[in-house]
Amino acid sequence: MSTDDDNHTFETANAGASATFPMQCSALRKNGFVVIKGRPCKIVDMSTSKTGKHGHAKVHLVAIDIFTGKKLEDLSPSTHNMEVPNVRREEYTLVDIDDGFLNLMSSDNSMKDDVKLPESDLGNEIHDAFDEGKELLVTIISAMGEEAPVSWKEAPKGN
Repeated sequence: MSTDDDNHTFETANAGASATFPMQCSALRKNGFVVIKGRPCKIVDMSTSKTGKHGHAKVHLVAIDIFTGKKLEDLSPSTHNMEVPNVRREEYTLVDIDDGFLNLMSSDNSMKDDVKLPESDLGNEIHDAFDEGKELLVTIISAMGEEAPVSWKEAPKGN
């Protein structure tokens, strides 16, 4: 016997990878990542208070948003779970700068042209070095559907 309830539709995801995963607060570490107020952040400071009369030690987290650089704080019981973003760093060769966007090539020669040149000192450095004719490798960090350049270096000569 079959009913209409047996016909399930599943949405597809990218290789089964999730944007975040849960981790117990007490397992988080300085320089690790955490989601605070829906933003992927890098933990710059954390402290744990003693167990109070209501039974939970509290973890105080101070973190910097990896894309905006804003400081965020959170307080959570050490036994509770917090979301941790899946953060990827990848190096690309800079091919061109077109209308404020970086034209990048990955190590497997696939092209990427949807990363905006940051309006910051980093963006100015990348633009100036590219204008000088240098061959650049740009490191892109991506998490939770966002991505941004975080550093660059001159490509090694030869090869």
